[in-house]
Amino acid sequence: MKGLKQRLRNGEVLIGTFLSLGNSLTTEIIAQAGFDWVLIDLEHGIGSEQDVLHQLQAIEHTNVEAIVRVESYQRQRIHRVLDLGAHGIMCPRIDNAEEAEQVIKALHYPTKGIRGVAKMVRATGFGANFNQYNHDLADNLLGIIQVETTESLNNLDGIANIAGVDVLFIGPADLSMALGIFGQLDHPIFINAVKDIITAATKANKAIGILLFDPQDFKKYYDQGVRFFACGTDTLFLSNGAKEVAADLLKQKSEISSGNSL
Repeated sequence: MKGLKQRLRNGEVLIGTFLSLGNSLTTEIIAQAGFDWVLIDLEHGIGSEQDVLHQLQAIEHTNVEAIVRVESYQRQRIHRVLDLGAHGIMCPRIDNAEEAEQVIKALHYPTKGIRGVAKMVRATGFGANFNQYNHDLADNLLGIIQVETTESLNNLDGIANIAGVDVLFIGPADLSMALGIFGQLDHPIFINAVKDIITAATKANKAIGILLFDPQDFKKYYDQGVRFFACGTDTLFLSNGAKEVAADLLKQKSEISSGNSL
Protein backbone atom coordinates (compact mmCIF):
# COMPACT_ATOMS: atom_id res chain seq x y z
CA MET A 1 0.00 0.00 0.00
CA LYS A 2 1.17 3.52 -0.78
CA GLY A 3 -0.38 5.59 2.01
CA LEU A 4 -3.41 7.04 0.23
CA LYS A 5 -5.76 6.54 3.18
CA GLN A 6 -3.39 8.20 5.62
CA ARG A 7 -2.94 11.13 3.26
CA LEU A 8 -6.71 11.48 3.12
CA ARG A 9 -6.93 11.38 6.91
CA ASN A 10 -4.34 14.14 7.04
CA GLY A 11 -6.59 16.37 4.97
CA GLU A 12 -4.50 16.27 1.82
CA VAL A 13 -6.21 16.99 -1.48
CA LEU A 14 -6.15 13.86 -3.63
CA ILE A 15 -6.85 13.80 -7.35
CA GLY A 16 -7.80 10.81 -9.46
CA THR A 17 -9.49 9.67 -12.60
CA PHE A 18 -11.66 6.82 -13.86
CA LEU A 19 -10.52 3.93 -16.04
CA SER A 20 -13.27 2.53 -18.24
CA LEU A 21 -11.46 0.70 -21.03
CA GLY A 22 -10.18 -2.26 -19.01
CA ASN A 23 -6.82 -1.97 -20.78
CA SER A 24 -3.52 -2.43 -18.97
CA LEU A 25 -1.54 -0.16 -21.30
CA THR A 26 -3.86 2.83 -21.02
CA THR A 27 -3.92 2.16 -17.28
CA GLU A 28 -0.13 2.32 -17.12
CA ILE A 29 0.02 5.49 -19.21
CA ILE A 30 -2.52 7.29 -17.04
CA ALA A 31 -0.94 6.02 -13.82
CA GLN A 32 2.22 7.88 -14.84
CA ALA A 33 0.37 11.14 -15.56
CA GLY A 34 0.52 12.54 -12.02
CA PHE A 35 -2.73 11.44 -10.38
CA ASP A 36 -2.81 10.20 -6.78
CA TRP A 37 -5.30 7.42 -7.51
CA VAL A 38 -7.16 5.75 -10.33
CA LEU A 39 -10.51 4.04 -10.29
CA ILE A 40 -10.97 0.83 -12.25
CA ASP A 41 -14.63 0.86 -13.16
CA LEU A 42 -16.50 -2.43 -13.13
CA GLU A 43 -19.89 -0.73 -12.94
CA HIS A 44 -19.87 1.08 -16.30
CA GLY A 45 -16.46 0.15 -17.73
CA ILE A 46 -16.03 -2.55 -20.34
CA GLY A 47 -13.40 -4.51 -18.42
CA SER A 48 -13.87 -7.66 -16.34
CA GLU A 49 -12.31 -8.88 -13.11
CA GLN A 50 -9.62 -10.60 -15.18
CA ASP A 51 -8.76 -7.23 -16.70
CA VAL A 52 -8.51 -5.77 -13.19
CA LEU A 53 -5.63 -8.14 -12.47
CA HIS A 54 -3.63 -6.88 -15.45
CA GLN A 55 -4.43 -3.27 -14.63
CA LEU A 56 -3.24 -3.69 -11.06
CA GLN A 57 -0.03 -5.26 -12.31
CA ALA A 58 0.43 -2.34 -14.74
CA ILE A 59 0.41 0.27 -11.98
CA GLU A 60 2.46 -1.69 -9.46
CA HIS A 61 5.60 0.33 -10.23
CA THR A 62 3.83 3.72 -10.20
CA ASN A 63 2.91 6.06 -7.34
CA VAL A 64 -0.87 5.76 -7.72
CA GLU A 65 -3.21 3.55 -5.73
CA ALA A 66 -5.99 1.60 -7.38
CA ILE A 67 -9.60 1.78 -6.27
CA VAL A 68 -12.12 -0.54 -7.90
CA ARG A 69 -15.75 0.40 -8.37
CA VAL A 70 -17.74 -2.79 -8.05
CA GLU A 71 -21.24 -3.36 -9.43
CA SER A 72 -22.95 -3.90 -6.08
CA TYR A 73 -22.35 -4.31 -2.35
CA GLN A 74 -22.44 -8.11 -2.58
CA ARG A 75 -19.57 -9.63 -0.62
CA GLN A 76 -18.39 -11.79 -3.52
CA ARG A 77 -17.97 -8.82 -5.86
CA ILE A 78 -15.92 -6.95 -3.28
CA HIS A 79 -13.58 -9.60 -1.90
CA ARG A 80 -12.82 -10.87 -5.39
CA VAL A 81 -11.07 -7.62 -6.41
CA LEU A 82 -9.56 -7.13 -2.95
CA ASP A 83 -7.86 -10.52 -3.27
CA LEU A 84 -6.43 -9.31 -6.58
CA GLY A 85 -4.81 -6.41 -4.73
CA ALA A 86 -7.18 -3.42 -4.95
CA HIS A 87 -6.34 -0.64 -2.49
CA GLY A 88 -9.95 0.39 -1.97
CA ILE A 89 -13.53 -0.10 -3.01
CA MET A 90 -16.09 2.35 -4.35
CA CYS A 91 -19.64 1.09 -4.20
CA PRO A 92 -22.38 2.81 -6.21
CA ARG A 93 -26.04 3.45 -5.42
CA ILE A 94 -25.92 2.86 -1.69
CA ASP A 95 -29.30 3.86 -0.28
CA ASN A 96 -29.00 3.46 3.49
CA ALA A 97 -26.80 2.64 6.45
CA GLU A 98 -27.52 -1.09 6.27
CA GLU A 99 -26.16 -1.30 2.72
CA ALA A 100 -23.15 0.85 3.61
CA GLU A 101 -22.39 -1.46 6.52
CA GLN A 102 -22.44 -4.48 4.20
CA VAL A 103 -19.82 -2.78 2.02
CA ILE A 104 -17.51 -2.15 4.97
CA LYS A 105 -17.98 -5.65 6.40
CA ALA A 106 -16.94 -7.07 3.02
CA LEU A 107 -13.59 -5.28 3.32
CA HIS A 108 -12.62 -7.12 6.51
CA TYR A 109 -12.17 -10.69 7.62
CA PRO A 110 -14.11 -12.06 10.62
CA THR A 111 -14.60 -11.09 13.35
CA LYS A 112 -14.66 -7.50 12.09
CA GLY A 113 -16.30 -8.38 8.82
CA ILE A 114 -17.57 -11.06 6.47
CA ARG A 115 -14.82 -11.23 3.87
CA GLY A 116 -13.87 -14.74 2.85
CA VAL A 117 -10.36 -15.84 3.81
CA ALA A 118 -7.86 -16.97 1.20
CA LYS A 119 -4.18 -16.66 2.01
CA MET A 120 -2.73 -17.62 -1.37
CA VAL A 121 -3.87 -14.52 -3.24
CA ARG A 122 -2.06 -11.62 -4.87
CA ALA A 123 -3.04 -9.08 -2.19
CA THR A 124 -1.14 -11.02 0.49
CA GLY A 125 1.95 -11.78 -1.56
CA PHE A 126 0.49 -15.23 -2.21
CA GLY A 127 0.52 -16.04 1.47
CA ALA A 128 3.84 -14.49 2.46
CA ASN A 129 2.29 -11.36 4.00
CA PHE A 130 -1.17 -12.45 5.11
CA ASN A 131 -0.80 -11.59 8.80
CA GLN A 132 0.58 -8.13 8.07
CA TYR A 133 -2.01 -7.53 5.38
CA ASN A 134 -4.84 -8.44 7.76
CA HIS A 135 -3.36 -6.33 10.55
CA ASP A 136 -3.10 -3.25 8.32
CA LEU A 137 -6.48 -3.48 6.56
CA ALA A 138 -8.17 -0.76 8.61
CA ASP A 139 -5.31 1.65 7.96
CA ASN A 140 -4.91 0.90 4.27
CA LEU A 141 -8.16 -0.04 2.53
CA LEU A 142 -10.40 2.84 1.48
CA GLY A 143 -14.15 2.41 1.79
CA ILE A 144 -15.94 4.81 -0.55
CA ILE A 145 -19.71 5.09 -0.66
CA GLN A 146 -21.39 6.82 -3.58
CA VAL A 147 -24.30 9.11 -2.83
CA GLU A 148 -26.40 9.26 -5.98
CA THR A 149 -30.01 8.39 -5.14
CA THR A 150 -32.86 10.21 -3.45
CA GLU A 151 -32.97 7.39 -0.88
CA SER A 152 -29.36 8.03 0.08
CA LEU A 153 -30.12 11.72 0.57
CA ASN A 154 -32.76 10.72 3.11
CA ASN A 155 -30.25 8.55 5.00
CA LEU A 156 -27.08 10.62 4.91
CA ASP A 157 -26.33 10.70 8.62
CA GLY A 158 -26.79 6.96 8.97
CA ILE A 159 -24.51 6.24 6.02
CA ALA A 160 -21.84 8.73 7.13
CA ASN A 161 -21.71 7.35 10.66
CA ILE A 162 -20.89 3.79 9.65
CA ALA A 163 -17.40 3.03 10.94
CA GLY A 164 -15.08 2.28 8.06
CA VAL A 165 -16.77 4.57 5.56
CA ASP A 166 -13.93 6.88 4.59
CA VAL A 167 -15.46 8.92 1.77
CA LEU A 168 -18.94 10.00 0.77
CA PHE A 169 -18.55 10.35 -2.98
CA ILE A 170 -20.98 12.49 -4.95
CA GLY A 171 -22.01 11.02 -8.29
CA PRO A 172 -23.31 14.09 -10.16
CA ALA A 173 -24.78 12.30 -13.17
CA ASP A 174 -26.86 9.75 -11.26
CA LEU A 175 -27.74 12.17 -8.49
CA SER A 176 -28.94 14.92 -10.82
CA MET A 177 -30.86 12.30 -12.83
CA ALA A 178 -32.53 11.01 -9.66
CA LEU A 179 -33.47 14.56 -8.72
CA GLY A 180 -35.07 15.15 -12.11
CA ILE A 181 -32.55 17.79 -13.19
CA PHE A 182 -30.03 15.74 -15.15
CA GLY A 183 -26.76 17.58 -15.76
CA GLN A 184 -27.99 20.81 -14.15
CA LEU A 185 -25.28 21.06 -11.53
CA ASP A 186 -26.02 24.74 -10.89
CA HIS A 187 -29.68 24.02 -10.13
CA PRO A 188 -30.66 24.95 -6.54
CA ILE A 189 -31.94 21.41 -5.91
CA PHE A 190 -28.56 19.90 -6.79
CA ILE A 191 -26.65 22.58 -4.89
CA ASN A 192 -28.71 21.93 -1.76
CA ALA A 193 -28.21 18.18 -2.10
CA VAL A 194 -24.45 18.66 -2.25
CA LYS A 195 -24.60 20.89 0.82
CA ASP A 196 -26.51 18.21 2.71
CA ILE A 197 -23.95 15.56 1.75
CA ILE A 198 -21.05 17.77 2.81
CA THR A 199 -22.76 18.61 6.11
CA ALA A 200 -23.38 14.95 6.95
CA ALA A 201 -19.82 13.92 6.04
CA THR A 202 -18.30 16.79 8.00
CA LYS A 203 -20.32 15.99 11.12
CA ALA A 204 -19.17 12.38 10.92
CA ASN A 205 -15.54 13.41 10.24
CA LYS A 206 -15.57 11.73 6.86
CA ALA A 207 -14.03 12.97 3.63
CA ILE A 208 -16.12 14.21 0.71
CA GLY A 209 -15.41 13.25 -2.89
CA ILE A 210 -16.85 14.25 -6.23
CA LEU A 211 -16.48 13.52 -9.92
CA LEU A 212 -15.85 16.79 -11.76
CA PHE A 213 -17.35 17.21 -15.21
CA ASP A 214 -15.21 20.34 -15.63
CA PRO A 215 -11.77 20.66 -13.99
CA GLN A 216 -12.45 24.39 -13.60
CA ASP A 217 -14.98 23.47 -10.89
CA PHE A 218 -12.16 22.27 -8.64
CA LYS A 219 -11.92 25.41 -6.49
CA LYS A 220 -15.69 25.73 -6.14
CA TYR A 221 -15.93 22.33 -4.52
CA TYR A 222 -12.63 22.66 -2.66
CA ASP A 223 -14.00 25.76 -0.95
CA GLN A 224 -16.99 23.67 0.17
CA GLY A 225 -14.75 21.07 1.81
CA VAL A 226 -14.23 18.48 -0.92
CA ARG A 227 -10.77 16.93 -0.77
CA PHE A 228 -11.13 13.77 -2.88
CA PHE A 229 -11.48 14.65 -6.54
CA ALA A 230 -11.92 12.68 -9.74
CA CYS A 231 -12.02 14.12 -13.23
CA GLY A 232 -12.18 12.45 -16.62
CA THR A 233 -11.78 8.91 -17.88
CA ASP A 234 -9.32 7.10 -20.10
CA THR A 235 -12.07 7.01 -22.72
CA LEU A 236 -12.51 10.78 -22.58
CA PHE A 237 -8.77 11.46 -22.71
CA LEU A 238 -8.37 9.26 -25.78
CA SER A 239 -11.40 10.73 -27.50
CA ASN A 240 -10.47 14.34 -26.80
CA GLY A 241 -6.85 13.84 -27.82
CA ALA A 242 -7.79 12.16 -31.07
CA LYS A 243 -10.37 14.83 -31.91
CA GLU A 244 -7.94 17.65 -31.15
CA VAL A 245 -5.23 16.30 -33.43
CA ALA A 246 -7.68 15.40 -36.19
CA ALA A 247 -9.31 18.85 -36.04
CA ASP A 248 -5.92 20.55 -36.27
CA LEU A 249 -4.87 18.50 -39.28
CA LEU A 250 -8.25 18.90 -40.98
CA LYS A 251 -8.06 22.66 -40.50
CA GLN A 252 -4.62 22.80 -42.13
CA LYS A 253 -5.77 20.49 -44.91
CA SER A 254 -8.73 22.78 -45.58
CA GLU A 255 -6.52 25.86 -45.62
CA ILE A 256 -4.13 24.26 -48.09
CA SER A 257 -6.99 23.09 -50.31
CA SER A 258 -8.51 26.57 -50.29
CA GLY A 259 -5.19 28.09 -51.21
CA ASN A 260 -4.68 25.66 -54.12
CA SER A 261 -8.11 26.47 -55.51
CA LEU A 262 -7.38 30.16 -55.85
